[in-house]
Amino acid sequence: MAPHRVRVAALAPEMALGPREARHLHVLRLREGDPLRVFDGRGAEAEATLTLLDDLRAVLTLGERLNGTAETPQPVTLAVALLKGDKLADVVRAATELGAARVQLLVTRHADAREIGTQKLLRLRRVAEEASKQSRRTVTPEVLAPLPLADLSWEGTLFVAQPGAAARLTDHLTWNAPVTVLTGPEGGLSEAEVAGLTAKGAVAVTLGPRILRAETAPVALLGALVATGV
Repeated sequence: MAPHRVRVAALAPEMALGPREARHLHVLRLREGDPLRVFDGRGAEAEATLTLLDDLRAVLTLGERLNGTAETPQPVTLAVALLKGDKLADVVRAATELGAARVQLLVTRHADAREIGTQKLLRLRRVAEEASKQSRRTVTPEVLAPLPLADLSWEGTLFVAQPGAAARLTDHLTWNAPVTVLTGPEGGLSEAEVAGLTAKGAVAVTLGPRILRAETAPVALLGALVATGV
């Protein structure tokens, strides 16, 4: 069985973990001397040994550094409209597994919500961290607080999922620069919103002949994107 993975702030000869992670190591029945793997969420990973474990903290000793898992040729940002309930958590989890480097939450005209609380944002960030552990990825995506769609800026190319668009992602994707993919809420993006984005250079692309749910569209678009960059 592969060693348990732990995210740390930075790789160092000795790394201390707080009560939350220490409790989790207790639940896993790990003991002093057991091997683990540590990663910093920015691409670095190494073997480590659990050298101290009590109720309040754990201390890990750094071992051999490892080659990180492969990432996309350029960083990918998922820009996604706010969704109700746990849908955003599902999207953030899948985006992490699929290789997104950043998730930018958006407030759009037909968004299911206008804002999210601090605790929900922190929970989404924990979801990204847990998904990076589970998927054996060494990068943990940033999950950024919501901003109005009109304030969104991007590097490289922005692809907007839009029903009825004629362009296909693969016809315009070059991997010469960072990539952003954008999906709307359950009610979709308005024509004015799409027109405003394309006027700034975004490319509206199709996701096929069917209308996808708001939590399915970002996964479909990311999946199509990263499959071309492996």
